[in-house]
Amino acid sequence: MHSFAFKQTILITLLYVGFCFFSCENIQPEATTATTENTNKLKSASPYRDAQQLSDEFKMYWFNGKAEISSYKLEQARYGEMHEGSAVLIFVTEDFLPDVQVKADSKDSENIGVLKLNATKDFNTGIYPYHIMQSTFYPLSNNYHALKVTASIQEWCGQVYSQINNRGQFEVLSHSYFEGEADEEFNLDETILENELFNQLRINPKSLPTGDIKIIPSLEYLRLKHRQIKLYKATAKLTDSTYAVYYPDLGRSLEINFKSDFPYTIDSFKESYTDGADGAILTTTAKRINTILEPYWQKNKPDNSYLRAQLGL
Repeated sequence: MHSFAFKQTILITLLYVGFCFFSCENIQPEATTATTENTNKLKSASPYRDAQQLSDEFKMYWFNGKAEISSYKLEQARYGEMHEGSAVLIFVTEDFLPDVQVKADSKDSENIGVLKLNATKDFNTGIYPYHIMQSTFYPLSNNYHALKVTASIQEWCGQVYSQINNRGQFEVLSHSYFEGEADEEFNLDETILENELFNQLRINPKSLPTGDIKIIPSLEYLRLKHRQIKLYKATAKLTDSTYAVYYPDLGRSLEINFKSDFPYTIDSFKESYTDGADGAILTTTAKRINTILEPYWQKNKPDNSYLRAQLGL
């Protein structure tokens, strides 16, 4: 059970200027020796401590005690056909604990400022629904890879869950009801994550990686298509308002369309890949309906449901 209490503070430093706080109960696992060593290295690493100089414009928008919530009309490829649904991108700044890798409940000099993205998708396939959620915690310093990424997929056949923790290495954990991918736990060298690209774009799109790169595709895609969680070769291109990634070995492409001016609102995104028994390439699309700024964790009463109507949900 989680309880939420909103807190707000603004503190202008090179690292960050205030964040939103609300309390959560967390069970903190005992760290292994290797994990502790990696965490200590990260705590002292300059990329965590030396944030880029965030503009006043950035501070005014992202440190206002609210989250940015954008709704999207979704056309999702699944089982060789297209399915209508909805997608939501929720961006919010938080303080993050680098050791246990959860949101901090109180202010501390060792906390890491992050831009968090909770991305959800909901759609039906015939009689049964799909619910997908991915969370990405990306440092506001914008010079280090995501600290944590999680993904869960629920549908009537079962559920799958994957998590990557960045403690100097990527610690990968994955559970599934499918034979051959039931329970996996392994490490990977840290690298570019597709999940973090959305966060990085919102901080500074010009910092996005381009050219020939190696990248871990989104956990959503890897689980839906039963692909191994590992590095894949890709080519990335950036224009004033579009970022595109193509994976030749997967026959998959991703495109994010955004406004060229701050706060670089994401207007749409799409991905194309082979889906279905006939080998046809289908394209999933998400087109923005509306964007609002709200402290959603406080909007949990029936009277607050009008906000869903504003989002077209």
